[in-house]
Amino acid sequence: MSRRTATAAKLDATATAPTARQVNLMFRAFSDPTRLRIMHLIRDRELCVGDIVSVLRLPQPTVSRHLAYLRRAHLVTGRKDGLWVYYSLAAPDSSFHQRLIGCLAGCFDDVPDIARDAQRAGKVRQSGGCCPR
Repeated sequence: MSRRTATAAKLDATATAPTARQVNLMFRAFSDPTRLRIMHLIRDRELCVGDIVSVLRLPQPTVSRHLAYLRRAHLVTGRKDGLWVYYSLAAPDSSFHQRLIGCLAGCFDDVPDIARDAQRAGKVRQSGGCCPR
């Protein structure tokens, strides 16, 4: 059994199947370009809202609204540290969720907005970002 198959089998054995509502929320989350850009940014490293705003060049209320939607869909989690909240991708809780995240990692690298976001994210990381760590 391959490592990937073993991981998927382990997840299937411990996870519950997502409800129709959860699947709908996840698909709707993936259908919005801004939410895809956010998830792509935080797929490897957590970021605070201020850094996400800087990279996406969107107003803070817009970014916060999209993050709230992603939290409701159980696709991202927030970790509060003092005044700051750091966001990262949520650990997959079903094989369906795991496959969606896998698609995020491999399907969107050629999208121009995501490529530009990655360049800006690198600059934000080099500068230390806006949030103290």
